[in-house]
Amino acid sequence: MVWPFISAERRALRLGLVLASDRLLLRSPQRQDFAAWAELRQESRSFLQPWEPTWPADDLTQAAFNLRIKRYASEIDRGEAYPFFIFAAKDSALLGGLNLSNMRRGAASMATLGYWMGQAHAGQGIMSEAVQMIVPFAAERLNLRRLEAACLPENAASLRLLEKAQFLREGYAREYLMINGNWRDHILLGRSITRSDLA
Repeated sequence: MVWPFISAERRALRLGLVLASDRLLLRSPQRQDFAAWAELRQESRSFLQPWEPTWPADDLTQAAFNLRIKRYASEIDRGEAYPFFIFAAKDSALLGGLNLSNMRRGAASMATLGYWMGQAHAGQGIMSEAVQMIVPFAAERLNLRRLEAACLPENAASLRLLEKAQFLREGYAREYLMINGNWRDHILLGRSITRSDLA
């Protein structure tokens, strides 16, 4: 469903794309987030690049970010993906991001979980908490039955995070994604969503 005369921010609120805990606020990305996002991504470049697809040359520009926001809004409207930025509740500092993408309905009823964390905020349990917040949203608001994730075999921190969030290793995919310029193998993980996961 598309609301053409409603701003992306108001549309996100209407869709319930704001989640809060005592420590964190998760909400859909907005244009006004550009400066904080670009600064955090630049500061974390060497930390993030080994685990991500190659960054376009213009990735950290305002123009590229605006296109990203338009794409996010379109994906939300079509029910294809649900992106979130993660903020500290105490001071609204941007900490990282996560998303539910590759939505499949019908008999599948599942989505793929992805995430990134600013280097200065890694290892503090923030992403673990954010993932725990997104599961009830996926169950109750999106009516999903399953979440999937993929992780590079050497990314021990990410594997620990997913397994702590009750994801189970289900397979090994060769040359699954192009990461940092190379086709890389990934461990495939998944978790079922049950009644106990409802918010």
